Amino acid sequence: MSRAFVPLVQKERKFLPVDFKISNWESVQPYFDELKNRAIENKEQLMAWLDNISELEAVISEDACWRQIKMTCDTTNKELEEAFIYFCMEIEPKMKPYGFELNKKLLECPYTKELDNNLFFPYLRSVDNAAKLYREENVPLQAEMSVLAQQYGAISGAMSVEVDGKEYTMQQAIKFLHSPDRSLRETVFSKMAARRLQEKDKLNELFDKLLALRQQIAVNAGFENYRDYKFRELGRFDYTIADCFAFHEAVREHILPLQAMLMRHKQKKLGVTTMRPWDSEAEPVGTEPLHPFTDGKELNAKAMEVFSRLQPFFSGCLETMQQMNRLDLDSRKGKAPGGYNCPLAETGVPFIFMNAAGTMGDVITMMHEGGHAVHSFLSHPLELSAFKEYPMEIAELASMSMELFSMEHWDVFFDNENELQRAQLEEMERVITVLPWIATIDKYQHWLYTHPGHSVAEREAAWLAILNEYSTGITDWSGLDEYRASFWQKQLHLYEVPFYYIEYGIAQLGALAMWRQYRLNKEQALENYMNALSMGYTKTLKELYTTAGIKFDFSPAYIKELADFVTPVLKEKGVK
Repeated sequence: MSRAFVPLVQKERKFLPVDFKISNWESVQPYFDELKNRAIENKEQLMAWLDNISELEAVISEDACWRQIKMTCDTTNKELEEAFIYFCMEIEPKMKPYGFELNKKLLECPYTKELDNNLFFPYLRSVDNAAKLYREENVPLQAEMSVLAQQYGAISGAMSVEVDGKEYTMQQAIKFLHSPDRSLRETVFSKMAARRLQEKDKLNELFDKLLALRQQIAVNAGFENYRDYKFRELGRFDYTIADCFAFHEAVREHILPLQAMLMRHKQKKLGVTTMRPWDSEAEPVGTEPLHPFTDGKELNAKAMEVFSRLQPFFSGCLETMQQMNRLDLDSRKGKAPGGYNCPLAETGVPFIFMNAAGTMGDVITMMHEGGHAVHSFLSHPLELSAFKEYPMEIAELASMSMELFSMEHWDVFFDNENELQRAQLEEMERVITVLPWIATIDKYQHWLYTHPGHSVAEREAAWLAILNEYSTGITDWSGLDEYRASFWQKQLHLYEVPFYYIEYGIAQLGALAMWRQYRLNKEQALENYMNALSMGYTKTLKELYTTAGIKFDFSPAYIKELADFVTPVLKEKGVK
């Protein structure tokens, strides 16, 4: 069923002045004081108080997000970096004690029990969890950690390599790894590896500082290690640490063989006796790399067409973002690596940031971040900002499902049927190969944080052991031992958002289930998808997945079931 796009209406301010802007802590503090000291004498007053908190949170969140967006768009601008650091060091730490007091006030208020449990349960559960974890001594440590984590983006954003006399960012240079010229691929891969190794010690030093801070935060909160603390802080109420290890094992047993099948297919296509690291993204001699678009403007225009075919509501989201200058898509020097969709809590219209360089991977990123954007639009009408603070297991379901839904319309990017088939197979390869990588990174994080005080050498040894466990063994890494030992440094999540990674695995399984549903009944699958995303975090993860028409399940049996669904699809694409 087609759903028309309805422009978002920004909620009118009732608590803060219309022209209020955050300049320093002193400009914000009076509003926190008023909320902290206000008398609440009935349920209606409680709801008005929660609405005022929601408004203040939205305004502060949007201000903080713009500081981060501007800084990642230009890591060379010291003023932008200082504005972000100022928020982290001078405003956010002073907010946290108030946040704790407001949480306590809500939990102790006699009228809280009158709130609709069907709507408020996940929120109140999160508030209770945050109140129990809060420690005043952790506030400055968390501020320091936020600033340190951003150094990763500055270090990575400054990396570039020279190819044929021209300078390329690391994101731009990836396109050479798709070239049929094996010698060129090896040269560029070697240059990229050498450039990363130049920063190896600096990145290890940065990581050691982050590890020490994280461990201290955990100890202060009464936990033996940061893994156990972070599991609680992330609000993982619907699954356990043991479930994560079951996921690792199930991926190794049921998904790794599919990855090996894809690798052998690639090796046969390339006609090489030995697969090397620079071969995994390549095409055979005589086959040009896919060129789906030339620049960010064309990428966005084609993405809007794909979204329009799927559901007019989806294209309306991207069109609104374009009109409001909420897109920065092209790669350039001095721009932080990666890609993201940043929800903007007050205006409701998010911002997509990425490093497009004309590759098929960029198309997938645009579909992915576009899925996040649709989620932002669908959940924005919810009454409280807190209802839109949905966990990553549903956020990533939104983005990964959109990748798979959109595949049948990628003829917008490719008018050649053979190229379309190649593009769709590339997405399937990405879906399969990312799951063992997620298991690798997640299992590595469990080791990192349950072995506090480890040395760099011990860290490298643990990394290699886990990496080998989730490797097909088909690629020959000889001569690249040092680079492979520090390969984990490429994963920005380890620096910037610790333990946020298995969510991708859970959501990827969910996305495969959504795609299976889509192939059976497109309209019903899209309706279920939109209904689930519209709920924000007013339901538990299991309830949200049920609304989407799938199971919240990553047991070995379920992973096998999804692997069995994917196998014939791969065979349809010529993979034997």
